[in-house]
Amino acid sequence: MAATTSTTLDDLFANIIAQARFTAEEQSLMMGLVTSYNIANEAGKTVQIPKYPAIAAADLTEGTDMSSTTVSTSSVSVTVGEVGAQVVLTDMAAFGAGNPAVELGTVLGNAIATKMDTDLIALFTGFSTGLGAAAQEITVADLFKAQATLRANKVTGNLAAVLHPFQAYQIKANLTNTFANPNGGDAQNAAMINGYVGTIAGIDVYESANVTVDGSGDAIGCVFAPEALAIAMKRDFGIESQRDASLRAFELNATAAYGVAELDDSYGVKMTFDSAL
Repeated sequence: MAATTSTTLDDLFANIIAQARFTAEEQSLMMGLVTSYNIANEAGKTVQIPKYPAIAAADLTEGTDMSSTTVSTSSVSVTVGEVGAQVVLTDMAAFGAGNPAVELGTVLGNAIATKMDTDLIALFTGFSTGLGAAAQEITVADLFKAQATLRANKVTGNLAAVLHPFQAYQIKANLTNTFANPNGGDAQNAAMINGYVGTIAGIDVYESANVTVDGSGDAIGCVFAPEALAIAMKRDFGIESQRDASLRAFELNATAAYGVAELDDSYGVKMTFDSAL
């Protein structure tokens, strides 16, 4: 084996960090579906995110002053915590077979991405409006009901659904049932050919194994707008290495600091349905 130099180690660590950061950003489903705040310059571990109420426009009368509306803001408290993952890279593994930079970078990036998603998905249970019940299978009609509920709450813009993979399967099975849905169209064809859930009722439907299943085999997914949930980043994803000479290895420590919170209860509908195949 060729002699290990500081240059080759530096290159290896740089590649691990680059791969880990790429993986964390690409593999986190929820990060792209919620509202993100950068609070790196905020003092303390708890920050207040302001909420501004809607106001109404009114007809005007020529020559008459407009009347003002007092805007009373509220706020949502977000408390930041640290998360981390560690792997040990031995000297033998560092320059052995395979591609340790890609493999370890992927492992660390996936660990942080999964933790972020799990923390955000855990907020689904907090929404007061919900559809479904224990042991009930989800259908396409339930997505339409969730969409109608949010639109009735004057929620505009993009909507997303995050469901357990077995709940997503039930949607696909419902779509591909040509007796129940004889005119399913493109969504039906895509589900039959590719197993793709896609966009239904204006909702981008995603599946995530990070949606947990309870002891009765039910899972709580959610249909929501980006304004429903927030993640506040205090310190972005980073990796530090530390040498353990007696072990002949390096510790690679990946960390991030962030907080998550529900922003607006009326912008989400929890979906409690059976998650069995």
